[in-house]
Amino acid sequence: MAEQKSELKKYISKETVATLFNLSSRRIEQLTKDGIIERTLIKRRAQYETAPTIQRYITYLSDKAYNREITGMEKTLKEQKLRAEIELKKSQGELHRLRTEIAIGNYISVDEIKMDYSRFFVIFKNFALSIPGKVAGKVSGALDPVEVRRIEGELQNDITALLNGFVSRAVTEKPEPKDTEKPKRKGRPTKNAKK
Repeated sequence: MAEQKSELKKYISKETVATLFNLSSRRIEQLTKDGIIERTLIKRRAQYETAPTIQRYITYLSDKAYNREITGMEKTLKEQKLRAEIELKKSQGELHRLRTEIAIGNYISVDEIKMDYSRFFVIFKNFALSIPGKVAGKVSGALDPVEVRRIEGELQNDITALLNGFVSRAVTEKPEPKDTEKPKRKGRPTKNAKK
C-alpha cells in the first residue's frame, strides 16, 4: 500500500500543474500539445510526472527568456520567412543584373527590334522583287523576248506569293503602296503585244 501512495505522489493532475505554475488548464493543455511538458496515463487518467514536468517547464521558461526555444509553429514560420527573404534577395539581384546589362547595351528593347525588323523586311522585299528584272536583264540576249517576259512574270508571281504568305507579327505598320507594287516597265514587249 505504501508503494501505491508514493507512486501517486509522483504524479499530479492537470489542475494541480495549472495551480503550481499559476496557469489555466487550457494553457497546460497547450504546453502538452506543444511538447513542452508530457503527460502519461496512470490508471486511465492523464497525469503529469511531478519532477520532470517542473524541470521541463523551468527549462522552457529559461530558454524562452534567452530566446533559445522556438515552438514548432514559430520555427516553421521563421523558416518560411527566411526562405522568402532569400528568394527576394535572389530576385532583387537578378533584377539588378538585368538593369545593369540593359544599361551597358546587352539587351535591345522590343521597339528597337520591331523597327530593325521592319526596315530589314522592307529592304529584303525590295531586293526580292527586283530579282526577276535582274534575271530577265541577264538572259535577254540569249532567249526570245517573249520567253524572257514569261520567266520574269513567273518569278515575279512566285516571289510575290512567298512574300504575301510570310506573316510577321513583329511588323506593326502596313508597308507603303510603293513598297508592294512593282512599277511597270516601258519599252519591252509583253505576251499580248505580239498577238
